[in-house]
Amino acid sequence: MRTPKTLSSNRSAGFTLIELLVGSSIMLIAVLGALFVYARSNKVSVEQQMVTEVQNDVRSSMFFLTRDLRMAGAGLPAEFAGYFLEGLDNDPLAAGEVAPDRVRLMGNLEDPLNVPIRNYQGSSVTLDIEDFSFEQYSYPDAFYDNKFVIILPNPESGCRLAEVRVITHVTHNTGGATEKFNFSPGLAPGVDPPGGLSGTCASPNDYDGGMISFINVKEYWLDVTGNYPGLTAGVNGYIGGGEGGVLYVTNNGIHFPLARNIENFQVEYCGDMDSNLLLDGWTPWQNAWTLDQIARIQHVRMWVLGRTAQAFTSVGGTPPGAIHVYRRPALSNSPAAAADDHRKRFLLESTSNVRNMSLNLYNLGQR
Repeated sequence: MRTPKTLSSNRSAGFTLIELLVGSSIMLIAVLGALFVYARSNKVSVEQQMVTEVQNDVRSSMFFLTRDLRMAGAGLPAEFAGYFLEGLDNDPLAAGEVAPDRVRLMGNLEDPLNVPIRNYQGSSVTLDIEDFSFEQYSYPDAFYDNKFVIILPNPESGCRLAEVRVITHVTHNTGGATEKFNFSPGLAPGVDPPGGLSGTCASPNDYDGGMISFINVKEYWLDVTGNYPGLTAGVNGYIGGGEGGVLYVTNNGIHFPLARNIENFQVEYCGDMDSNLLLDGWTPWQNAWTLDQIARIQHVRMWVLGRTAQAFTSVGGTPPGAIHVYRRPALSNSPAAAADDHRKRFLLESTSNVRNMSLNLYNLGQR
């Protein structure tokens, strides 16, 4: 007997062409939708990562800036306060659309050392100190090797020229007698204290009763283009090679890249420059300030502006002109950009009391 064919047995042979087309279309739409969602979320993630990187760069650079400016002049005689700090307003060598500021400071910042000088002839290779001076510190003799020091004259001598030198080694007898610093001939290369303090006093007696201290001469500056005049890529820590937007701190002649993605760096100062017992308000660095006026600086205000490495492609339409979220803002006497560039920015402003130049803050005046 034959089994009659049924409708279900005929359809078990496969799908029709129309069913395959409909199914494939639905699957294609689902895949394209998933890819669109992934691409969009990946774009947002990349842009958020750029913003996070800029924020970290700005915050870390501001931390070091405020810390060092607060300690300008630490461990040094107050008679030399005019040399603790020096600024440069709108660096003319920046060679970019932005002319950032520079600030140089010095102090006995990292390792404390303040030792009175018994005898030093100026530019000689040996400096005598009082007996038992090394015993005041816990440093072993080898610790002094290759350290930078500043040799300051006696403040009562009237000379204001100091020498920055590199220690080769120290010598002393057992028990702390005949203690000496020994140097190689010549001053420390590439280290220029603020205010032109470097040099050698005319009389060797000017250094008797002076002081020798570990010294940090630090300068904060922004390399806008990555090709700063007079510097060579790969030498003394300078990156160069066209990589701009790098904030550097130069410590005793060595350049340390502190943060990337920095667009602008501005500094203003406040003090009682005219000695009327009132703080004068904020102003950029003035080249006409005398050493006495610089010594009366009490506050420093800083702006660090970060910018994402690339433009935001997720920005819909044109940002409103009045908001300037994607435009470089005006900072201090540095003008704003003329147009938006779709790069997101992060700005930090901080004010630091220069501790060693404002010890009598509450006796000198008020805002």
